[in-house]
Amino acid sequence: MSDPRNAALKYSQDNRARTLEELKELVAIPSVSADPAYKADILRAADWVVNKLKALGFQNVKTLDTGGHPMVYGDLMNAGEGAPTLLIYGHYDVQPADPMELWETPAFEGVQKGDLLFGRGASDMKGQVIASIAAVEAALQAGSVPVNIKWMIEGEEETGSPTMAQFIQEHADLFAADFALNPDAGMLTPTQPTITYGLRGMSYFELHITGPALDLHSGFFGGTVRNPANELARVLGSMQDADGRVTIPGFYDKVRELEEAERADFRRLPQDDSFYLQQSGSKALWGDKDFSAYERATAQPTLDINGLLSGYTSEGPKTVLPAKAMAKFSCRLVPDQDPFEIEALVRKYIEDTIDPSVSWELKLLSDAIPSISERDSAAVQAMAKAQETVWGVRPIFRREGGSVPVVGHLQGLGIESINVGSGLPDDQLHSPNERLHLPTWEKEIDAMIHFIYNLGE
Repeated sequence: MSDPRNAALKYSQDNRARTLEELKELVAIPSVSADPAYKADILRAADWVVNKLKALGFQNVKTLDTGGHPMVYGDLMNAGEGAPTLLIYGHYDVQPADPMELWETPAFEGVQKGDLLFGRGASDMKGQVIASIAAVEAALQAGSVPVNIKWMIEGEEETGSPTMAQFIQEHADLFAADFALNPDAGMLTPTQPTITYGLRGMSYFELHITGPALDLHSGFFGGTVRNPANELARVLGSMQDADGRVTIPGFYDKVRELEEAERADFRRLPQDDSFYLQQSGSKALWGDKDFSAYERATAQPTLDINGLLSGYTSEGPKTVLPAKAMAKFSCRLVPDQDPFEIEALVRKYIEDTIDPSVSWELKLLSDAIPSISERDSAAVQAMAKAQETVWGVRPIFRREGGSVPVVGHLQGLGIESINVGSGLPDDQLHSPNERLHLPTWEKEIDAMIHFIYNLGE
């Protein structure tokens, strides 16, 4: 092990308390990207990252106007001729904290209880952003960073990165790199390092159905005019069969058939059916019986209703036939499905299925391209070696059911991403009482330091 590597590790470990305080500072900024009321806090969070990168000596540090929330960029390109360039991705925005009454600690205050840090964004993904910065800072303090580094820290990942596709294409030269580090993935257990090589994409929709000109008395008009709520339920219900397969024609046309070798690898993962039962608290699992729960959750496409709104929903009865009904629903996609092709299929299905007596409007609210990376690339193997050095065991390789839109956009530029992170399945992401397991987070920082030096070798 080289002296700079040892010096970087020691610096990082000596500064753990300060690094944790910086994470608490960032968690305390309520940078909710979905709610315009938090726009000032979004800008505060971006400024916090800008000031940190400037303090570390990065060049060209600035916020970039994406057309949505700003992106933080910075670079340090003095590693020498022939040195690889690493693009580090992250996002400083967070999900809304609602419902607030279910939080046991203040949502926007990093509160430590034993080995856990509670707060919105602690795990997803302010903790991962701070871990990346801490690793690079340690290498800088050791006096030797063997790779060129660029930062891409966005502010709208939690709303589906709606401006990123066009923005990244327009700034391809600025973000050019040999590979990208995306610490917005996670681990299965604190003792098992993980590299995620596949991420699902997404098409997220909002469907509005309008019937009569106003809400009607269901005793007078029920059975005489089409009820938008009934029609919404009928159309959405017809999009899936009893086993969970999507019935929209053409939906599966581009889905890759899983190879037996990959399925064998899946069977060795600790995420068996009992894992999904335990984590979800459900009475039973459900879905296409041709695939395991893990395969359905990570390597097969889905269609899920995410929200419904219509009619009277307050206490007590009100016999109303609603004039309008709305639903939000999403399709998780796998390689080589395209979110816009799926939109066209969904739109045609609704047009062919819906009753002509109602009006309807379908909006595509967000999209993400699915991605899959090579497991034997030099950068992935550099991370695998780093994780094994820190945890003492070889990492496992897995697919992830979630989406990180930028990973797909970068793959379109020929930049492969190494998807890692210290998030754990019970971190309660997007839920009240989100938390970060600090010992795992600290190991992630050390692994990133090893990764930087492994790349240099």
